[in-house]
Amino acid sequence: MKIQGKTVLITGGCSGIGKIMGRLCLEKGAGQLVIWDINESAIEATVKEFSALGKVNGFRADISDPVSIDAAFQATRNACGEVDILINNAGIITNNYTFDRQTDQDIIRTIDINTKGAMFVALRYIRSMKERGSGHICNITSSAGMLALPKMSLYAASKWAAIGWSESVGIELEREKSPVKVTTIAPYFINTGMFDGIRSFFRVQDPEKVARKTLRAIEKNTRYKGIPFSEHFIRLMQGLVPVKLFDFLFGDICGLYTVMDHFTGRKK
Repeated sequence: MKIQGKTVLITGGCSGIGKIMGRLCLEKGAGQLVIWDINESAIEATVKEFSALGKVNGFRADISDPVSIDAAFQATRNACGEVDILINNAGIITNNYTFDRQTDQDIIRTIDINTKGAMFVALRYIRSMKERGSGHICNITSSAGMLALPKMSLYAASKWAAIGWSESVGIELEREKSPVKVTTIAPYFINTGMFDGIRSFFRVQDPEKVARKTLRAIEKNTRYKGIPFSEHFIRLMQGLVPVKLFDFLFGDICGLYTVMDHFTGRKK
C-alpha cells in the first residue's frame, strides 16, 4: 500500500523508529499522521515538531489497557476519520534479569504491551479495514521472537507470541483473498536507546535504515521481513544445526548469549 495520501497511525510514535517512521511518512506525502503514545508531553512536542511537514494529530493511549485504547480509537476516528495504515510499534524491555528474578508485574507489563497491546489495537481497526476493502497493519516484532537469548526471557516470549499472531492473521487474510494486508517486521537490535549497553558481535541496526526498510515493506505488501536480511536464516540454521553446535557457534563464539550482560536500557 502506498503511503502517499493515506492516514497512518503509529503507536509509540514519539521516540525511536516510531518517531522516525512518522517523519518519513509525512515526507512521503501521507495525508495525515496519527501518533499514539503514553507520554502526553512527548505527544505535544512531536506534533509541534512535525506540523511543518504535514497534518499531524496525537492522542494519549496506554495500549496495555483496552479502555484507554477505546478512548484513543474514538478520539482518532472523530478527529481524523478512518486509518489506512496501522503500525504497531510500541514496545518495552523491562530488564536483563534471569527469569527467576522477574516479578509477576514484570511478566504482565511485558506481555500486555508487546503482545496483547498490538492485538488490542489491531482488533479495533481490522474489522473496519475489511469492511472498506482496504488497509494495512504492520507489526514491529523482533529477531528475539525467533532466537531466544539469555536474560531477555520475557521480551523473547512476548515477541515470539507477536510473530505467531501477526503471521497467523496475515495468512488468514490471504486465504480470504482480502485486500487488507499484514506485514511482520523482525529487526535485530536497533540503536535507539532501548537496548543501550548491549555488546553485540553482529552489527546493531541504524534506526533510520530500519524505518525506511519497514515503510518499503509496507508499500510492497511484504508479509514478513527480517532486518537485516540474514535474520531470515535463523530458523533455517536452527533446523539444520544440532542444538549444542548452534549454542557453541552463535552463543559462545559469536557471543549472543552474553549480549545482554551489560544492558542498561534507555535512560528515563
